[in-house]
Amino acid sequence: MKQLIVFIFICSINTVFAEYRAYQYIVKNKILTAQDQSNSHLITSSMDPETYISYHGGHNLISIDLLRTWVCPGHTGNRKDICDSPYAKLSKEFTR
Repeated sequence: MKQLIVFIFICSINTVFAEYRAYQYIVKNKILTAQDQSNSHLITSSMDPETYISYHGGHNLISIDLLRTWVCPGHTGNRKDICDSPYAKLSKEFTR
């Protein structure tokens, strides 16, 4: 019984300190279609650059430029939104 309590305690500590890295990219389509108004768009993701490129078709279809990255508390399970960029928070403070 004591081991079970210790195990539960250790598991709860790990979830309290969970965090993930967020990435912001400019994604450029290498293949343009008639519907494309722009060649590039801004994306925020929890995928690292290589994973993002691989998941979205590879280097032949898209290219990305990493703009910034930051650490978010918590996890991305249950389709949670990625936390706001601390850079955006700073820019709001300076525009007041």
